[in-house]
Amino acid sequence: MVKDTTPTDKKPVAKKVTDKKVEKIAAPKKESAVKKAPAAKVAKSAPAKKAVGTEHLVLDTTKGKVVIKLRPDLAPNHAARIAELAKSKFYDGIVFHRVIDGFMAQTGDPTGTGMGGSGHKLKAEFNAEPHVRGTCSMARSQNPDSGDSQFFICFDNARFLDRQYTVWGQVVEGMDNVDKIKRGEPVRDPDRIVTASVELR
Repeated sequence: MVKDTTPTDKKPVAKKVTDKKVEKIAAPKKESAVKKAPAAKVAKSAPAKKAVGTEHLVLDTTKGKVVIKLRPDLAPNHAARIAELAKSKFYDGIVFHRVIDGFMAQTGDPTGTGMGGSGHKLKAEFNAEPHVRGTCSMARSQNPDSGDSQFFICFDNARFLDRQYTVWGQVVEGMDNVDKIKRGEPVRDPDRIVTASVELR
């Protein structure tokens, strides 16, 4: 329920002043013969500059570096959560547990089974961005609002996923390293994310 915040109290009516007072005009002050030195100017500190650039997720994997441009314009909550998890070192050491040739490489599960996550579910942010080579999208169960920490990187076009999975990023560097990730469902001796970090570029 929205509370009515419109003020209802009436302003008090100002009373007219009836008492007349005789004001004395003060005599002008004599200027001192000694001139005062001008006050020293205090230098103003320059305002702190805001960091400029776009956040990129940098994955150092066992197959090399992969740089993903985050797309908060498409999925603000997903991009923010991915960045938050990376900054907290959540993704460090996590394997690519499900990798299908010609389709995608999936990671982000700390248990390596495809059943785990961070414990924080995200409301779907489906958008019109197509699933093409290098697209990064959120994995989920049948429930649209079950995205957590698992995500996948497309090897090739997968347009049948459009508007059904939340696209939150795009590989801009190192897609050749993604191509080298070991395949399997599950993967034997899987490749993994060694470290994950966030950079402004």
